[in-house]
Amino acid sequence: MENPFASIPQVSRLLEDERIQRWFPRLSRSLTSGIVASALQQVRQRVKETGVPVSWEEVVETVDRACWRMHRKRIQRVMNGTGVILHTNMGRSPIVSNAWDAVRELNTRYSNLELELQSGKRGLRSGLIPDLLRVLTGAEASIVVNNNAAGILLTLSALAKDREVIVSRGQQIQIGGGFRIPEILSLSGARLVEVGTTNITTLSDYLSAITERTALVLMVHASNFRIRGFTSQPSVKELSSQLPPSIGLVVDQGSGVTWESIPGETPIRSYFEEGAHLVCCSADKVLGGPQAGIVLGKEEWIRPLRTHPLMRAIRPGKTILSLLEEVLIRRVDGPSYTESIYSIPLEELKKFGRRILKGIPREIADLVPSFGTTGGGSAPDEKFRSLAIELKTEEKPESLLSRMRDLPVPLIGIIEGDRVKLNLSTLWGESVGEVRAALFSVLNLPTDERGTRATADEDFSGASTALEEPPEKEG
Repeated sequence: MENPFASIPQVSRLLEDERIQRWFPRLSRSLTSGIVASALQQVRQRVKETGVPVSWEEVVETVDRACWRMHRKRIQRVMNGTGVILHTNMGRSPIVSNAWDAVRELNTRYSNLELELQSGKRGLRSGLIPDLLRVLTGAEASIVVNNNAAGILLTLSALAKDREVIVSRGQQIQIGGGFRIPEILSLSGARLVEVGTTNITTLSDYLSAITERTALVLMVHASNFRIRGFTSQPSVKELSSQLPPSIGLVVDQGSGVTWESIPGETPIRSYFEEGAHLVCCSADKVLGGPQAGIVLGKEEWIRPLRTHPLMRAIRPGKTILSLLEEVLIRRVDGPSYTESIYSIPLEELKKFGRRILKGIPREIADLVPSFGTTGGGSAPDEKFRSLAIELKTEEKPESLLSRMRDLPVPLIGIIEGDRVKLNLSTLWGESVGEVRAALFSVLNLPTDERGTRATADEDFSGASTALEEPPEKEG
């Protein structure tokens, strides 16, 4: 009787199969080899349990599926149909492709990251960023760190270690990933002084808590929630006018709104006009840059942060800084990605949706009214009008979403009223043909030439000029 284990091929032989070799540039040869070895262990266990030999095709298919599952873990492009513009799980704000292209050569060659070209001496890794932020926000000085949490930690560590920081009870928040204001205060070495209640904090609450050990008053962005009803909180202007000059007023603005009119958000410039000493925000939210945190304010308050030892541990590198600088150049003269999405006329969204749905029966998919939201902890309960594609299949919505995530370019939607919906506001700027091809695939419709000739080479410039209908790419 033939030994069933003899049917199991060697790793080296499988690595010669072109169906396995296609994973080399996607996973690396070394990682693929490890996946093959692991898959063969499973095959060997199955043969041991059943005593049945396996075919070459069966083994190749097993390995191929294992490689596919590994590839799904890779950071990759997706199409956002959720209606959440700054979706943290999908990288928040997309960076416009012409900004990315502009810094490509800089990042693949040497650069003057810390070289002052006029003197030839070592300089600061800031470039034009402080000057551009001064134009955008009115801030005298600024620094850039890895993210907004790092900016707050650095501010507290540099200005309030072993001293007191006053925070309203209603602002001791937790946001995604377990970031908690009390824990950040503790980590910095500052001592938290709670004032007020969850819904009411008065000016006298702040002032009566001041002692000789008080370093800062911290006002925290509500981020992903709002308290409605019987609430009260003094404004930055009211606080700044009453605080002693030696006590800093720090505002965690969060969203990166500079001058845009985003419902529920206060621009950075307004906080400075009201008397804030420092403002912290994210670069990858409304500002439209890469992930980074920015701390802005007067030079006398920024200087201790710039020279603090922690700064070296949380400073970003040339890729982040060059991208942020390029985005800010465009940002000074034009709208942000978020603001562009807000301004898309419903009639243009309707045209966009009809082009996607052309040839798809309305009983299977149709346009319906919907709403979008800013996301990323910005304007948490504010919505804007939008349109969505509603899929009317009998398939369970969870199963349909799962199959959409398994597409070559995953299409991410949401479930509302037991239906899968794809919001057109966040799909704006995607290739019509590519979205059509995805829908034809998940709806199991016969593909046509228009539905299958989709391209992945799409940038976000269509979304940046939101008054134009997004171009339909062919070929």
